[in-house]
Amino acid sequence: MSTTKETLSWKDKLHEIIYEADTPAGKLFDVVLLILILASILLVMLESVNHIDAKYHEALYVGEWIITIFFSIEYILRIITVNKPFKYIFSFYGILDLLSTLPMYISFVFAGSHALVTLRALRLLRVFRILKLARYLGASNQLKDSIIASRVKIFVFLFAVLISSVIFGTIMYLVEGEDNGFTNIPKSVYWCIVTLTTVGFGDIAPQTALGQFITTIIMILGYGIIAVPTGIVSAEYSRSMKKSDDEKNNAPQKKLNLNTQRCSNCHEEYHDDDARFCKACGHTLH
Repeated sequence: MSTTKETLSWKDKLHEIIYEADTPAGKLFDVVLLILILASILLVMLESVNHIDAKYHEALYVGEWIITIFFSIEYILRIITVNKPFKYIFSFYGILDLLSTLPMYISFVFAGSHALVTLRALRLLRVFRILKLARYLGASNQLKDSIIASRVKIFVFLFAVLISSVIFGTIMYLVEGEDNGFTNIPKSVYWCIVTLTTVGFGDIAPQTALGQFITTIIMILGYGIIAVPTGIVSAEYSRSMKKSDDEKNNAPQKKLNLNTQRCSNCHEEYHDDDARFCKACGHTLH
């Protein structure tokens, strides 16, 4: 009985350190984790600079492997400290943790793929948990909901822009022709999209007076087009804010929970600050 209790004790303690940031040990672990993530990204960036890689290649390579081994051990510990490992493995953070660990191993098969370790930057999202920035997630959720609510309008708008680009691109192909760089319709459509979005790479330029006139119209339309999706999302965001304010005025004030408690049994989070048991499965919280 005591052996079981001791086993659960070390497992729960490890879970508290790895998954939560309410204790000094947990916070230190996450801070070290973030530093290693930034360090690994920096190492990959430095390795891509030829003269730095030529001089410090071995040191950079060893550093990348040391960090990768640390992340591999961390990933394994995250799996063994929960009672339902598959829930973590297929969760958002679980997939990110796996993707950030694999590139160095894949580099044995596909050379150069270790550069994908920059995916570890996504793990910096944990800074919201460490610095207790959860109170600001409400605004980001409102923005996300506004974009989702606007998706049909935005799709119709983008479809109209695509059709316009095909039409204008075809016209420019007929007006300018191959001699002026518009060698085919797909390339002309590419030029139209680049011009319409006001990027203007300058690799293709109209030479005829009619072509330049049409280009002027396209560029002016481009500035108007930029404002359309912004207006659509802004309108939905304003509507969402008004709805949220109305709900707050008509509903009792809810307590803002800023803890990082995560159930080791079902992986549920967002518990009340004074909760002792998981709200989903009833398992004891530590």
